[in-house]
Amino acid sequence: MSDSPPRAQQSIETLLEQIGRVVVGQTPLVEGLLIALFAGGHALVEGVPGLAKTTAVRTLAQVLGLGFGRIQFTPDLLPADLVGTPIFVPDTHDFVVRKGPIFAPVLLADEINRAPAKVQSALLEAMEERQVTIGDQTFGLPEPFFVMATQNPVELEGTYPLPEAQIDRFLVKLVVPYPDEADEREIVVRDSQPNPERVAPLDPDTVASVRQTASKVHVATSLIDYAVRLARATRDPASVGARIHALGAPAPDASVALGASPRGSMFLVRAARVRALLDGRDYATPHDIKRVAPDVLRHRIVLTYEAEADGIRPDAVVDAILAAVETP
Repeated sequence: MSDSPPRAQQSIETLLEQIGRVVVGQTPLVEGLLIALFAGGHALVEGVPGLAKTTAVRTLAQVLGLGFGRIQFTPDLLPADLVGTPIFVPDTHDFVVRKGPIFAPVLLADEINRAPAKVQSALLEAMEERQVTIGDQTFGLPEPFFVMATQNPVELEGTYPLPEAQIDRFLVKLVVPYPDEADEREIVVRDSQPNPERVAPLDPDTVASVRQTASKVHVATSLIDYAVRLARATRDPASVGARIHALGAPAPDASVALGASPRGSMFLVRAARVRALLDGRDYATPHDIKRVAPDVLRHRIVLTYEAEADGIRPDAVVDAILAAVETP
């Protein structure tokens, strides 16, 4: 069952209000999580410790009335610690599958880049196909199933870069900055209060309802073409005349080694639909695509070594592309 855009917006506003009782500020983070959740995707969040990343996703699960699971990724973690493993039961002389913490509607993969690739790859099937294979058995995951993975941009010793196949499955990558002075003061004030704020859970069907409403948001053919052009431009920015600057000088044309896959085009449209719904509209605009483009595209751009050495960042490539590609 789906709601009308105004009713869906009201549900979202109630959700934001409840989360705001616990999480101070961090509006881009919270909205980014909602866009990923309601678009049927997952979120990769990057930020230094102490910026309410864990608090935000835990509160989101509480407000939505969904189960919450957390996995602390460490170098000694094994795939079985994540998905589960068959356990032999002597009484029945048979194996019984003990499911792992991945079987939670909202899963926090904390510091995902601290585990080796074989553990990270255990999430591939779960994130894409919403199922997990343990031994010779396949188990479906809860619906909804939402993964928020975090990684620390500092203390890179002992970390393992995420494989491209893993990164591409995240609908958005959110970069969390420090709060401003007013928000930080409010955080300190709330911390000194004896009784912390409590949230009121919404209808458990809210996610399914908003998702269906978002899928019906109208996206014109010209906007689909625009999203495709943006994604294709990430593979060869020079083809659209994008001017990328590094250290005050134009960067070489060959600054991108790998751009967004067709999944990037699809996710741009999905995210734009939810972005429109956040504003109470049943149609998407070019501005919606531009607003979600940095979060959807930044982690799909792999720079050349020379570009990285020149100080270029993926966000600079996205900005140059948005400026170069004609807006419909």
